[in-house]
Amino acid sequence: MPMTDPLWYKDAVFYEVHVKAFFDGNDDGIGDFPGLTQKLDYLQWLGVNCIWLLPFFPSPLRDDGYDVADYLGVFADYGTLEDVRRFLDEAHRRGMRVIADLVLNHTSDQHPWFLESRSSPQSPKREYYVWSDTDKKYEKARIIFIDTEKSNWTWDPVAQAYYWHRFFSHQPDLNYDHPDLRRAMLDVLSFWLDQGLDGFRCDAVPYLFEREGTICENLPETHAYLKEVRKRIDEAYRGRILLAEANQWPADVRPYFGDGDEFHMAFHFPLMPRLFMGLRSEDWHPIVDMFIHTPPIPETCQWCLFLRNHDELTLEMCSGEERDYMYYAYARDPQMRRNIGIARRLAPLLDNDRRRIELLNSLVFTLPGSPIIYYGDEIGMGDNVHLGDRNGVRTPMQWSADRNGGFSKADAAALYLPVIADSLFGYQTANVEAQQQTPHSLLHWMRRLIAVRKRHRAFGRGTIEFLRPRNEKVLAYLRRHGEDVLLLVHNLAGSAQAVELEIRQFKGAVPIELFGESRFPAVGEAPYMLSLAPYGYYWFQLQRTTAGEPTYGIEDSLI
Repeated sequence: MPMTDPLWYKDAVFYEVHVKAFFDGNDDGIGDFPGLTQKLDYLQWLGVNCIWLLPFFPSPLRDDGYDVADYLGVFADYGTLEDVRRFLDEAHRRGMRVIADLVLNHTSDQHPWFLESRSSPQSPKREYYVWSDTDKKYEKARIIFIDTEKSNWTWDPVAQAYYWHRFFSHQPDLNYDHPDLRRAMLDVLSFWLDQGLDGFRCDAVPYLFEREGTICENLPETHAYLKEVRKRIDEAYRGRILLAEANQWPADVRPYFGDGDEFHMAFHFPLMPRLFMGLRSEDWHPIVDMFIHTPPIPETCQWCLFLRNHDELTLEMCSGEERDYMYYAYARDPQMRRNIGIARRLAPLLDNDRRRIELLNSLVFTLPGSPIIYYGDEIGMGDNVHLGDRNGVRTPMQWSADRNGGFSKADAAALYLPVIADSLFGYQTANVEAQQQTPHSLLHWMRRLIAVRKRHRAFGRGTIEFLRPRNEKVLAYLRRHGEDVLLLVHNLAGSAQAVELEIRQFKGAVPIELFGESRFPAVGEAPYMLSLAPYGYYWFQLQRTTAGEPTYGIEDSLI
């Protein structure tokens, strides 16, 4: 696969994986880079273009690696820097790119910078963090982890001062007002790009700067620094990308693209819960309304779409009423709730209903943006809400019915987390090996979904036009890129539905169903009628007929 297109990310299918969760190469109970490298053939077979790695740096692991203790190292249990380089080389050899989490906003309180910073007011690293004699500054800033933190300030008995943190109290925020710190983080970026990384998913970017009288989010100073980061990429590392984690309303995320000179990509956080709302309410309005509130972005930029990831299904960008609805619909058990969200994987959220799993994946793969698959969701993996924090959705990948799900040969007690072993989602039934041997499994369906999407640039680069059928249970839209015109139709209801679509502008075109390449009756003057099974969907290419091309006899009577 040629890897020269600078806009490669617009057509990419991303696969998010935690190194420790995928495959254990040395049988110590923890996944590692040698193990991940062994499984690259599987990811190539699946068809994904880009692997997104969660943090793999040295860390006390109080926040699963997001509490970084050394930006330039590799956590010993995961392997060595040489193992990382070998993994990157093997991924690139198979035509896959790799991005990794870069935690810009904060470090662990065990990072040498912080240890030096707290040691003395005269320390050269003192201003690498935000210190104060009072905890009354920046009072308009919200507390993000409301179930664990009471303040954004924590008293440090060594420094005899308060330090600022937007997340856990063991994760002090870096002080981007200090020029040395800004340069140090640019050097971190360059170090990993020099190793061969293809870019970064930048964690928690709205919070880099603090200003009195503001909520300390989305500040102009933050955007100015992020443009510096992008400039470093453009000048020295063409073809690498920056993906923003900014859990904000679309209008607030829009500035993170700049004029095409800030982030290449950003997650569309508010869309995700509305996909679940639309499915539950059997109504396309929550989904379409979210796109109405999504401003245009520069031509070279792209949204990233997802159903689930390593965190809770966040409801931060929902109203109180919407949040209550989502809790009622998907998390009636309080153990399923984390922070302002739901700590469940995709299959359990949807009661393991294959039809609904397919439908939501179909939406994520056909709406504007690049889709992300969370490891294990391609086989319908389950979760364990009893593990606490967000560990319930970070359990070992299930490869086979062998012990420990084929993840590790270590004793079960040595695993970093227990494998899922319940009767519905346990590794004995939900595993890669079994599904690879079953032609109609979810895994084979996901592989086919990826393959079909990769054949049409309209999915990653095309425009979108929502049709507004009178049947509000059916979501239909057109995607166009050049001469390629695609019609996507989704039944959000658990009952069969009929729909009439106003597409007479394509009179004479023959809809070709993309999964089976079946020809449907040609489009005529009358509204185009379709019937859909419960949670059914169609992916059509509208193919213009040429003179002399045979048509079906029934088509003339329908025009």
